[in-house]
Amino acid sequence: MRDLARRHANAWGTVATVTRRVLLQLACSFTLAGCGLQGAPPTRATLKVIAVPPTARVYVDERFVASAQVLEGRPRALRPGTHYVTVQAPGYFPHDLEVDLTAGETVLRIRLEPIPRK
Repeated sequence: MRDLARRHANAWGTVATVTRRVLLQLACSFTLAGCGLQGAPPTRATLKVIAVPPTARVYVDERFVASAQVLEGRPRALRPGTHYVTVQAPGYFPHDLEVDLTAGETVLRIRLEPIPRK
């Protein structure tokens, strides 16, 4: 009877050890992935806008994001994909464009054309 009890105890001990090892490996994998140590590509896109005039307002998908001046210093994080960007300022023709943002930073350089005065 004691031999049978020892066998079961050893088997459960082995199962517990294997389980601990697997959990430790999974925890290490998730930790490394969270730190970016495995070289995973970025999944966020950022939009940086450099515009003339710098006070131009930037809209993405018809929503105001910030002035070009702000976006030049602090690019805006967006989801990758197709977005509609409008840059406008008083006294200038607006500029509309469709941008396909990929993971990483996209830089838009735009010079708005002034509206001629009569």
